Amino acid sequence: MAAMSFAADRASARDAGARPELAPAWVHARGALDVSAPRVMAIVNVTPDSFFDGGNLLAPETDDPSVSVAARLCRSYRQQGADILDVGGESTRPGATPVAPDVELRRVLPVIRGLVADPELAGVPISVDTRHASVAAAAMAAGAAIINDVSGLADFDMARVAADSGAGLVIGHLRGEPATMMRDIRFERVLVEVAAELGRAVERALRAGVAADRIAVDPGIGFGKTAEHSAALVGAADYLMRETGCPVLVGASRKAFLGVVGGRPRPVEERLIGSVVAAVMAALGGAAIVRVHDVAATAEALRVAWAIRNASAAARSEAEEVERGRW
Repeated sequence: MAAMSFAADRASARDAGARPELAPAWVHARGALDVSAPRVMAIVNVTPDSFFDGGNLLAPETDDPSVSVAARLCRSYRQQGADILDVGGESTRPGATPVAPDVELRRVLPVIRGLVADPELAGVPISVDTRHASVAAAAMAAGAAIINDVSGLADFDMARVAADSGAGLVIGHLRGEPATMMRDIRFERVLVEVAAELGRAVERALRAGVAADRIAVDPGIGFGKTAEHSAALVGAADYLMRETGCPVLVGASRKAFLGVVGGRPRPVEERLIGSVVAAVMAALGGAAIVRVHDVAATAEALRVAWAIRNASAAARSEAEEVERGRW
């Protein structure tokens, strides 16, 4: 019944051409996050091979996670303006080698437990970035609040784990596997197709018992998409929100498409400006959450952009009232 009601509401909003009014909070296992203004999800990679910061949180001698280093990093992120800490133990960059769930668990569980127990991080929801339901279940038991699944519920047990644990659930768009996703990219209308495929995944989650106010969607920037596809999706969160009925998370940070669409391909170390611009464009386009490596720069840019947006809206409203008074 919930899924049918959701689908009907989504169709009604689409037919009316209106942006659906979502609740101002996204609910997760430890509370709720106000998403009436854009929020920052900080990337915490406990991996040796992530494309930007791989290896920073692993001890080189043992490949075990350094919980103390992760905690210091996350405290810094919190001070810089992070609203969510997203811990991942498997790189999902194009061509990445898959990681077995037991290896992933060895990497992320000590970090999640350490962050949850840290008094300086009290109240900050911890997210686990995983494609595996077994990893998600263990992470939730360890104190995580959110499951961030880039694979779009490819593991059919993932929705059940989210429902049983009360997790906030991010459903990402991905065709295929990270190792092979760039080999055969085919879209006729990328935004329409991504929205439709995310909508079907959302309905699966609802049927599994995940509450509607706990689901967010992610268009999967760079995941099986060309640079042009990714650029088109970054600023289209309002459409995705209208079509799926869910808040939208956008993760464009440091990705290769930023240099391509900017006319000058750049190494990952030189993509800060493009990353911040993409985050601001995503937020102005309706994204509730942006997932980033560069927390301080992004948080500051969003504060300034939102202040300008609100001031401009107030000034326009005042000017329109004056114009109406003249007539």
